[in-house]
Amino acid sequence: MFRLFFASLQFMSRLPVPQRWSSGIDIEHYVRGIVTFPWVGLLLGTLSGLVFFSLQSWLGLPLAALGAVLSLALLTGGLHLDGLADTCDGIFSARSKERMLEIMRDSRLGTHGGLALIFVILAKILIISELALRGTPMIAALAAASVAGRSVVVLLMYRQTYAREQGMGNLYIGKVTGWQTSWTLLGGVVLCALLLGSSGVIALAASAMGIILSGLALRRTLGGQTGDTLGAAIELGELFFLLCLL
Repeated sequence: MFRLFFASLQFMSRLPVPQRWSSGIDIEHYVRGIVTFPWVGLLLGTLSGLVFFSLQSWLGLPLAALGAVLSLALLTGGLHLDGLADTCDGIFSARSKERMLEIMRDSRLGTHGGLALIFVILAKILIISELALRGTPMIAALAAASVAGRSVVVLLMYRQTYAREQGMGNLYIGKVTGWQTSWTLLGGVVLCALLLGSSGVIALAASAMGIILSGLALRRTLGGQTGDTLGAAIELGELFFLLCLL
């Protein structure tokens, strides 16, 4: 299990993970590590929370919130934000399904993707600032939000169709079992409950519902899910969770 955790951490972040810690895990077996996603989120979110804590007394709440959001983006290499931007560029292009998928593969940032990034980053900064003003324990809140985003993403993998013929998303989409899905969500529930109590569990449930509805819309529009939509789900899952804490 530890090797699966470090393989998932290596895949989902830019943290330096010694190769020997994930040795023996072939990339096609990374799907087995889905149950460790909430724990990867716990680590990344805690680091983001520590950045917020270290900056708030020095720079104030808005800039501390900016530091927390940017630190998480740096820790993940902007992987999920890139997926969000590509997804929005595609689905809001009002083209055919095939053309949408082509647009999503284009490395250039479009208008819709740019607006999505601005909206999500700005919304996170404002919500984090407001939560801090209300006395919310921010290290726990940011850790739980990261846990939630990486837990509910499994809902766009289980019994889903991969919209492309090949790609990194194919490692997970349609490959996750019901057992793996259940344990991933259970891990998210337990961690959110430990971090924030009942409010964390309620926010996680609301986040899961938002991702289910988003997944249905994406499936109808694209014919399935892609690696980009998984990244978008993680970002939106975090945003939905933080919103529900207000």
